[in-house]
Amino acid sequence: MKYKLVIFDMDGTILNTLEDLADTTNHCLEHFAMPKRSLEQIRQFVGNGLHKLVERAVVPGTTPEVIEDVYQYLLAYYKDHCRIKTRPYEGICQLIETLRQQGIHTAVVSNKAQNAVLSLCDAFFDGLFELALGDLPKVRRVKPYPDAVEQTIKHFGCTKEETVYIGDSEVDFQTAKNAKVDVILVSWGFRELAFLQNLGADCIVHDPQMLLETLQQKK
Repeated sequence: MKYKLVIFDMDGTILNTLEDLADTTNHCLEHFAMPKRSLEQIRQFVGNGLHKLVERAVVPGTTPEVIEDVYQYLLAYYKDHCRIKTRPYEGICQLIETLRQQGIHTAVVSNKAQNAVLSLCDAFFDGLFELALGDLPKVRRVKPYPDAVEQTIKHFGCTKEETVYIGDSEVDFQTAKNAKVDVILVSWGFRELAFLQNLGADCIVHDPQMLLETLQQKK
């Protein structure tokens, strides 16, 4: 296989987190006397981290101070409610196990808060990922900045040519481009296939088995 390091996005790529994100967001909006959002709206709001999710979900014109209050409330609530309905996509654990058995390094780079990333990895992927990076205050990890991907590459001592990033959104696509690594997009996540195709992505897969075969075909 061409790749020695496979980096995965989390939300919409390895985990279906949408319902927990929606429930958490709507709980927080209700707490601050704001109208709830539909599941489809939340689907469009995610991808740039929880702070951006809050910015998009609150009532237009909400002050930065109130946005920050909602965000801090959401962080605390989501920490204890991130595993209610969230589940791995079918076949994804087997895919990662196969990669590890073949000696491939596996990691997660997500815009989700670091504590949630670690909690979800422990709950659903115990031992399958060697490194998991999420968003931390005052650290420029948020995608599409390439910093977290580049940090991961350095951690494993790989080259960019030996690295591929797997994601489900325009943010993931741009992150890989900014980091100058190969990218494979999955169609089972939070964006429609047509949307991914319009990004100009030249490699889109439709199930974990197809992803494994695509990785193995890369020389």
